[in-house]
Amino acid sequence: MANSKRTLFLKRRMRNRNKIKKMANGRLRMSVHRSSKNISVQLIDDVAGVTVAAASTLEKALGFVGKNNVEASAKVGTAIAERAKKAGVEECYFDRGGFLFHGKVKALADAAREGGLKF
Repeated sequence: MANSKRTLFLKRRMRNRNKIKKMANGRLRMSVHRSSKNISVQLIDDVAGVTVAAASTLEKALGFVGKNNVEASAKVGTAIAERAKKAGVEECYFDRGGFLFHGKVKALADAAREGGLKF
């Protein structure tokens, strides 16, 4: 019997997250969520259970409300890099969840790297 898309997504997410947590070394987790209409990213301190910084296309200041394309993803990536620097974060690890590292997710990661985040 074939697996559903959702089941495959959940398996991919857990596989990715478990591999990354083994190499965390106390760094913050940069978690990405992509929906059909928006993309968001958070810098999460898993030890304290606190979100340090966040950025999303839902913010009117970024000018991409309701848009989920590569340009919007790149803008969100630069925004999270700025906010991470303000919070004093230079290193994190990239948690793409179950999303493939391609297209919008890759554009976000590349923009965050160009903004100064190391992962």
